[in-house]
Amino acid sequence: MDNKFKKSLKFSLSIAVITFVLAAIFSVISSSVLSGVIWVIGLIIVFIIVFIGVVFDMLGIAATAAKESPFHAMASEKVTGAKQAIAIVRNADRFASFCNDVIGDISGIVSGTASAVVVLQLVNTIGSHDGSKIQIIISVALTSVVAALTVGGKALGKFFAINSSTKIIFFAAKVIAWMEQKFKINIVTASEKSTKKTR
Repeated sequence: MDNKFKKSLKFSLSIAVITFVLAAIFSVISSSVLSGVIWVIGLIIVFIIVFIGVVFDMLGIAATAAKESPFHAMASEKVTGAKQAIAIVRNADRFASFCNDVIGDISGIVSGTASAVVVLQLVNTIGSHDGSKIQIIISVALTSVVAALTVGGKALGKFFAINSSTKIIFFAAKVIAWMEQKFKINIVTASEKSTKKTR
């Protein structure tokens, strides 16, 4: 039990550090990009960030819903991505934590910050004398739209994640396999000592 707790604590700390670093990087990049574009492009960037959050939320849920057996059959036939898919399913808790908590939450925070920048850009473009009221109206409207797209998108993503988990994880695994081969790095590793996920 102590060993499991230590592993869990170590993983939690590593995730916290990764989240801190990625949040800082994404915030700097999004702010830098948004400061140099018109509000229309900024709005598109906000929607892209929301889309990224929805996709990763779907991946995290699909990992917990998927089963190993279909991928073992693929691995026996040496299908590209099968080993990565097995690794994802065996480590579903960590994979889901990264996708849902790290990328998903960062996307939510960054999209909120980016929305605020877009609001200011739009208010400056309009140049109304009653700027404060216009800013409040635009801010409420954009925040509501972003929230609706995020929640609605994640709800739809959950449906696909649960009903098409094998296809989604296999697609993600093939992308990871390509990245591992292209950049000569190990993103996920199917350890022989990994225990199968209990259901």
